[in-house]
Amino acid sequence: MKKLHIYLAVLTVFLSSCDKGFDKMNINPIALTSVDPAYQFNTAILQGAFGYNNLQYETIIVKQMINPFSGVGAAGQYNQDNRSVTSGNWTRGYRQVIRELVDVVAQTKDVPARANLYNMARIWKAYQFMLLTDTYGDIPYFQAGKSYLEGIANPEYDAQEAVYADILNELESAAAALNASNPVITSDILYGGDITKWKRFGYSLLLRGGMRLSKVDPTKAAELVGKAVAGGVFQSNNDNALLRHTAAFPNPVGSQLNGGQADFFYLAEDFVTHLKTTNDPRLASIAVRYSGAKSPVDQKEVNANRNPEVQIGMPLGYDNTTVSAAVTRDKLASLYEYSKLDPTRMAGLNSPTLFVTYAQTQFLLAEAAVRKWTTGDPATYFSNGIRAHMEQLAVYGASTAIPEAAIATYVKNNPLGAGKELEQINTQYWIASFLNGPEAWANFRRTGFPALTPNPFPGSDLKTETFIRRLTYTDAELNVNKVNVQKAISRQGPDLLDTRVWWDKK
Repeated sequence: MKKLHIYLAVLTVFLSSCDKGFDKMNINPIALTSVDPAYQFNTAILQGAFGYNNLQYETIIVKQMINPFSGVGAAGQYNQDNRSVTSGNWTRGYRQVIRELVDVVAQTKDVPARANLYNMARIWKAYQFMLLTDTYGDIPYFQAGKSYLEGIANPEYDAQEAVYADILNELESAAAALNASNPVITSDILYGGDITKWKRFGYSLLLRGGMRLSKVDPTKAAELVGKAVAGGVFQSNNDNALLRHTAAFPNPVGSQLNGGQADFFYLAEDFVTHLKTTNDPRLASIAVRYSGAKSPVDQKEVNANRNPEVQIGMPLGYDNTTVSAAVTRDKLASLYEYSKLDPTRMAGLNSPTLFVTYAQTQFLLAEAAVRKWTTGDPATYFSNGIRAHMEQLAVYGASTAIPEAAIATYVKNNPLGAGKELEQINTQYWIASFLNGPEAWANFRRTGFPALTPNPFPGSDLKTETFIRRLTYTDAELNVNKVNVQKAISRQGPDLLDTRVWWDKK
């Protein structure tokens, strides 16, 4: 027994000595213990690029793109509620963008040296929430992204009217607070810390947000337009909110159209036909048709034809088994011969993502001037918008640049006409928002232009509307955050594709 006591005593001393510094030994000296909020901010910008959801719903709803194939990708082309796809904006927005931005704002709010980063993050957060609420309607807003900070795992849903009110206040306040005298964040991947451009971005978003209210609160819309113009909106294409992609961070749309979805997506008949009948030189920058293609393997450069005169858009209302009737009508070898978005140019892996542009801003000012909500000549804003978008296409490379002579001819031949201003302006907005599906769709819902015919595909999930008005909540939310989701549904209306969001008033 005595020997046992001696052994235990020695063992205790040994273990005690081994334990000294044990906690330090088990800490990785090179592990990341904190993240610079500037890096988090860049992550939130990068993750904001439009992806698969943009192709499967938004661009199809506004009849710019079409995927005739069914299976797991059955979505907007059939007016069907595919919740594995409608969840795309939600998942990307909340998990990859909002949670980062909420943390950045919290970390920088009371740090004077980070004042510009704080206000830049507020602007980007307001923009991302605008995308989310435009897509779904009532959403988690005031409690969103606070699971780690405040332990709110199941945030309440806020009415879109309240969400918009705060978004617009945030944009106005943050844009005004940006100050070039404060330390700038040169690492930011959107503007390189250029405060003047960030201010213009904030006020251009305020203009966009104000115009969203044109049907529900014209008086407030006019007030916000005035504030945006006074603050200073985009002045040229040099101000465009543009994300440049690289091999390390390729364009998500380009990745889809050069990867697993390469065979599935085509330019829609309505879009191609409009550009052809108006002799729009932009079609030559956008489209490619693989002459004689009988299968995907024939969609190769040797068969590529970029002549706008031969482009043929694929009609909606068919799937890949029934489109043969249209193929015969159009005298094509197969559906694979319809025009596509050129994967080597605008849909390239390194092609930029454009979020808010000078062209869009000029068109919004043209509409505001028609409505007498701002000064200036609507016709001048209108022609400036057309020219800006045509010149903007050069950002994709020399092969998409439109010659000045072609721009001048189109602008001259398409003046703003009395009595049809709103249709002309917003049809051009539709073209200028190509590849920015969320914005093209939102503006189409707001204005009703362009005057598109509904997708005639049989078996639609739409019950009361001819076009999809919103996307549905995710199955995960319906299961995990059921109480709060049901409150939103009770307030907003059925969780269907038909239900209109607050600002989308009939």
